[in-house]
Amino acid sequence: MTYRTVGELPAKRRTLFPNPEGGHFFEELVGEDGFYSDLSHVYHLRPPTVIAKAERIERDPIETVENWPLIPRHIRTDCVETGDDLVMGRVPLLVNDDVSICFASAVATSELYRDANGDECVYIYRGAATLRSMFGDLAVSDGDYVIIPAGVIHQWVPGEGGFDALIVESRGHIKPPKRYLSDSGQFLEMAPFRERDLRAPEAPGEPERGSADVIVKREGKYSRITFRYHPFDVVGWAGQVYPYAFSIHDFEPVVGRIHQPPPVHQTFEGPGFALCSFVPRLSDYDPAAVGGPANHMNIDSDEVMFYAGGSYAARSGSGIEKGSLSLHPLGWTHGPQKLPTSDRKPGIMLEELAVMVDTFKPLKLTSAALAVEDVEYVGSWDRGLGDLDG
Repeated sequence: MTYRTVGELPAKRRTLFPNPEGGHFFEELVGEDGFYSDLSHVYHLRPPTVIAKAERIERDPIETVENWPLIPRHIRTDCVETGDDLVMGRVPLLVNDDVSICFASAVATSELYRDANGDECVYIYRGAATLRSMFGDLAVSDGDYVIIPAGVIHQWVPGEGGFDALIVESRGHIKPPKRYLSDSGQFLEMAPFRERDLRAPEAPGEPERGSADVIVKREGKYSRITFRYHPFDVVGWAGQVYPYAFSIHDFEPVVGRIHQPPPVHQTFEGPGFALCSFVPRLSDYDPAAVGGPANHMNIDSDEVMFYAGGSYAARSGSGIEKGSLSLHPLGWTHGPQKLPTSDRKPGIMLEELAVMVDTFKPLKLTSAALAVEDVEYVGSWDRGLGDLDG
């Protein structure tokens, strides 16, 4: 990501940084892949290393089942019973070894949290919130993707009325696709968004005092660590690892005379998955264009689609609506609800908004997902077709 400098900094890393009130500030290196990739240097009023207490948090294991028999699924997220906050209240719905796809309806401020497994992408479906972190505050709202690097201590504060979010937990780092970037890491001219579209904390928060409890997740287990000094006591930071937001409404769609394949919608990538944005755009404008995707089997991937707004014409009449989460697995051919027709109007606006996650390992369903599943969805392609053999 773009190198940023925020707040007070010394002239060079690993040099004494005098505190005007006495003593020196304490440097913390926040990096990826050990010391071999992107990093930031963060400067604290007090040492970030002093632990006063540590305890286990016991949680029930997540119950999962294979997608067997192998069928497409429709999960109604508006019916998911979540907890009150985004961290401990999130509910996993679809999981594999690379990624967990969760949902949350948050009305309460979360505890401080650190995901030590990997980056998180939080898509704000409805409402608004403030992401607080050691890097400062970041206001987010409907349509924002929020990328939180692994290990960054943060807290979610809901806006008035709370907010709903789709959460993608990665086992590694979530980045813009490499094909969008130059060798030096700048966004290319052909990329569907640019550096200026990304928002990051612009100032350190007011330094917090006292001790702080932080929930730390690692390998599916949770600990509550009490730090002697609050991690939000930062006076400045510099580097390329920090939380940032990108609005789906700033994604520039690619359109063409005939249907464009899903890779043109890709927004981020992570180990074992790709994340895409479907935004309002001009439909295929060739008079002979079918006007939608082909029937397709997802070669080497399971396809998850979260329908966030507008009307998704390709599945009209299937039961899919705003808030729906569909799973179309590898080995199942799926496609538009409607048959090809010669009387379609080319070049109309598609007013759809959706987030897609393609995973390259099969996804399992949790008991929470099965509890809100539309079990009739598997037969939705047969609705309204009539007898094509007649």
